[in-house]
Amino acid sequence: MAEGPDIARIAALIGDPARSNMLLALIGGRALTATELAGAAGVTLQTASSHLSKLEDGGLLTQRKQGRHRYFALADLHVGAMIESLMSFSATRGHLRHRTGPKEPELRKARICYDHLAGDYGVRMLDSLIARGAIKAEDEALTLTAEGERLLGAQGLDIGSLRARRRPLCRACLDWSERRTHLAGTLGAALLSHFLDKGQARRVDDSRIIRFSPEGERQFLAQFPLPG
Repeated sequence: MAEGPDIARIAALIGDPARSNMLLALIGGRALTATELAGAAGVTLQTASSHLSKLEDGGLLTQRKQGRHRYFALADLHVGAMIESLMSFSATRGHLRHRTGPKEPELRKARICYDHLAGDYGVRMLDSLIARGAIKAEDEALTLTAEGERLLGAQGLDIGSLRARRRPLCRACLDWSERRTHLAGTLGAALLSHFLDKGQARRVDDSRIIRFSPEGERQFLAQFPLPG
């Protein structure tokens, strides 16, 4: 018998189409009800409840209770990172869904990946920080430099507070649409929160799309220039 982690159990949980659709619906970081997840999966509420129970038992989901209502969310950031990595891997192997629509260009431009910025703008942000010496990249290891701490501190981020958290400050996350790396970790999450709090961007209702205002987009492109 093979020893070590049981990847077959996790693969079986994710491999069911209804359960995979539920996980994809939750990768935006929001908690949803069983009814909402049933709609995302295209199954009845009774069937959805069975799937949700299995995902929760497998450590992929967690429940949040608010009054009489129950909400489901990804268990932690590791689940989100795993799903995003699987999406990227699937894209590199040509396993794509061909249902396109008006939202797709916006999803590819800027979207939320669990709690940080992804898409073209997410990749641009990391590329700019690396090019300016704010982040040092060695393979998949990302490190904030002293210059990066100065630069981002001047933009209003409390780097000392971010360093004090248990979660890594910088983490590389493979982007499924760009098939390159964007910035995750507490720094990636803090930057997205900064854009939202400052009114540079907003999250589109019932979507993973992050939409920048014209002025917010101008500021973002100025904050994160790319070498000519």
